[in-house]
Amino acid sequence: MKRVLAFDVYGTLIDTHGVVEELSRRLGDGAEEFSRRWRDKQLEYAFRRGLMGAFADFSQCTREALEFVDRATGSRLSETDKERLMATYARLPAFDDVAPALERMAEARLTRVAFSNGSRTAVEGLLRQAGILERFDDLVSVEEIKRFKPDPAVYAYLHNRLESSPHETWLVSSNPFDVIGAKHAGLRAVWVRRSAEAPFDPWGDEPDLTVSSLEELAERLS
Repeated sequence: MKRVLAFDVYGTLIDTHGVVEELSRRLGDGAEEFSRRWRDKQLEYAFRRGLMGAFADFSQCTREALEFVDRATGSRLSETDKERLMATYARLPAFDDVAPALERMAEARLTRVAFSNGSRTAVEGLLRQAGILERFDDLVSVEEIKRFKPDPAVYAYLHNRLESSPHETWLVSSNPFDVIGAKHAGLRAVWVRRSAEAPFDPWGDEPDLTVSSLEELAERLS
């Protein structure tokens, strides 16, 4: 049976809090909290735009979220600071477990696809600088249909584009909203619980599999 693994990018393959070091140079001890709020607001803006039918590039959501958190916290970042932070966001690192896990999955002949709310250009750039772009068989971006995850249309587009059935298509994500969205759309889903303290939304839509890392997933699949 064909099995396709569709990997979320931001937060699953790529560490969105890799920006903390750059933030620390400007905000000191407030960097981690700023990073958390920035990520939360980024997702909120994508969700709101999805509900409004007002799609915009994910990088625009990211920049607008940065502006909001700067104002909300009174951080008073300069325009130069903001440009540097956005540049850092475009060079975020991959988690340490990603490359070896993808290599094992490739050896097991599993189809590996990057699947993201980010634009194709942004995601290709991230994966390339992280040294993992060539470890994927394909890349699917929501910009192709101008909807954001967790819109059911995005997951339907994914498996149609890959010519796989929903039950053959496995989403791999650290984001509960993404896992639940995939399950709601009829796909299988793996939750990568990168922190033991991370809660899962109590909606009753449980992941088919929960792992603590991609290396654990590779072990389970090999």
